[in-house]
Amino acid sequence: MTQLPLMTLATRFRGFLPVVIDVETGGFNAQTDALLEIAAVLIEMRSDGTLWRGETHRYHVIPFPGSKLEPASLAVNGIDPHHPLRPAISEDDALHRIFREVRNAVRAADCTRAVLVGHNAFFDLNFLNAAVARTQIKRNPFHPFSSFDTATLGGVAFGQTVLMRATLAAGLEWDSGSAHSAAYDAERTADLFCTVCNQFQGVFEASRRRLASMGPLEVEPETPLDPDT
Repeated sequence: MTQLPLMTLATRFRGFLPVVIDVETGGFNAQTDALLEIAAVLIEMRSDGTLWRGETHRYHVIPFPGSKLEPASLAVNGIDPHHPLRPAISEDDALHRIFREVRNAVRAADCTRAVLVGHNAFFDLNFLNAAVARTQIKRNPFHPFSSFDTATLGGVAFGQTVLMRATLAAGLEWDSGSAHSAAYDAERTADLFCTVCNQFQGVFEASRRRLASMGPLEVEPETPLDPDT
C-alpha cells in the first residue's frame, strides 16, 4: 500500500494556505469605490485533519483620495467614513499589516502562497487586487486570481448561496445585528468554509488514496508567478 503523506494544510490544499478575506466598501467598482474595512481570518488544522477558524485581523480603512462613496452601500454596511471616532488607517498601512500576518502564517504552515477564501470571492479579490495596485505593494502573499468561493461551496453542500442562509443551513449561529461588519462576515465565512471542508473530508481522503495508487502523474505546469510577490 502506498504511504500517504502526513495531512497538513500544505498537503490538504496543494501548497496553498486558505485565508478568508472580507471587505466593506463604498460601492461595487473596485477601481473607483472606497475600501472602508478589511478583515482576514486565518484557517488552522487539528491533528485529525479537520479545519477550524483561527485568528482574525481587522482594520478600518481611510477612503483613498478621489474615491466614491455610494449612499446605498453605506446604508447597507452602516459605515460613516468620516466619523471622528472611527479608528481608520491608510490602505497601504492596512494591507501591510494584513499581509505581514498572512506571510507569517504561510511560512508556519510550510505553504507556498495564500489563496483567498470569500463569499462571492471575486468581489473581495477584485477590491484586494485594486488596493494592491494603488499602493504599489510588491509582496502580495495572495494568488492573483485563484480563490475559494463559499457561495459556491454553500450551494453545493447545503443548497444555499446567501451567507446567512448557508450559515444557518450548516447548523451555525447567525447574528443579523452584527452582519456587514468585515470581521463578523469573515468569521462566518471561515466557519462555513471549515464546515464544508470537514464534511467532505472522507471524499478528500478517498481521492488521496486513489491518486496515490496511480503513481506519478504528468501534470500541466503552474502559471508562473512573480517570485518577489
